[in-house]
Amino acid sequence: MRRATILIPVLVIALVAGLSSLFIVDEREKALVLQFGQIRQVVEEPGLGFKVPIIQEVVKYDARILSLDTDTIEVTPSDDRRLVVDAFARYRIADVVRFRQAVGIGGVRVAQDRLSSILNAQIREVLGSDLVTSDTILSAERRELALRILAQARTSAESLGLEIVDVRLKQTNLPQQNLDATFARMRAEREREAADEIARGNEAALRVRAAADRTVVETVSNASREAEITRGEADAERNRVYAEAYGPNPEFFSFYRSLSSLERTLRQENSTLVLSPDSDIIAALFGAVEAEGLGEVQMEGLDIEQLRELVPDVEVSPDLPEAERERLESEAEAEAEAEAGTN
Repeated sequence: MRRATILIPVLVIALVAGLSSLFIVDEREKALVLQFGQIRQVVEEPGLGFKVPIIQEVVKYDARILSLDTDTIEVTPSDDRRLVVDAFARYRIADVVRFRQAVGIGGVRVAQDRLSSILNAQIREVLGSDLVTSDTILSAERRELALRILAQARTSAESLGLEIVDVRLKQTNLPQQNLDATFARMRAEREREAADEIARGNEAALRVRAAADRTVVETVSNASREAEITRGEADAERNRVYAEAYGPNPEFFSFYRSLSSLERTLRQENSTLVLSPDSDIIAALFGAVEAEGLGEVQMEGLDIEQLRELVPDVEVSPDLPEAERERLESEAEAEAEAEAGTN
């Protein structure tokens, strides 16, 4: 009984000691076995490992590729145009022994701070060199600049036990105050171009409007001139026709005009006309009658129809235009038919 009482605690202690001496390293990790801070064993292959309980401890590090985003910094290329640049890097722990010796118990956090300082220093050195301008940084050549930064930073990172896999320039911009000034300058240039376009458009519109107004004035002027010429020619032709018609007998023309005037005046049934014996119309009328040898005519008891009977017969001139001659003949026939009907 006493032996069983002693054996059970011994077995428990042995089991706990055996379990604490085992550790597992998977394929994503690398491990160091430390004894009083000194490296006793390096485990880089996945599997089961052993250590001395209590005396030794195991520190594991990530063996995968890690990422690091650097802080934003300002660089000044050779053309003195300041740029705001930040980058990102891909790295992994290549030598865990050197990594432990370099960063101590700080681990990955301290390593990233030191790696960020290395990258920023190399970025300033490469982008600030004599042959690099802001246009070069903003062009397709920035990949070559990133490769130069990678090559120089890789050498410095070896002292930390790190291997830098890749470096890329993530952002390359002007500082905010420079961006505001650049945008203001771009806006002013666009507004100036817009004002130039508007001015050219207004100038073209004025030219088109002036040409249209001139065309309208010329067209109206030409039309008016043609109309006046046509009207003058028509008046001249009318006067020629009248002259040919009435030229051989001016007294009859005066008589006919007076008679036509009286007829138009007295066209309405209720029209009344009071004339003086020495009126121009009456004087022309009886002057034409007297010219035909009728002598004095008694006004008393005479009406318009009787006056028409006193007018001597006239013949239509053969020189008149056909339309005018037909019109006069038709009017004469109509008057004759009307008089025959009345009788």
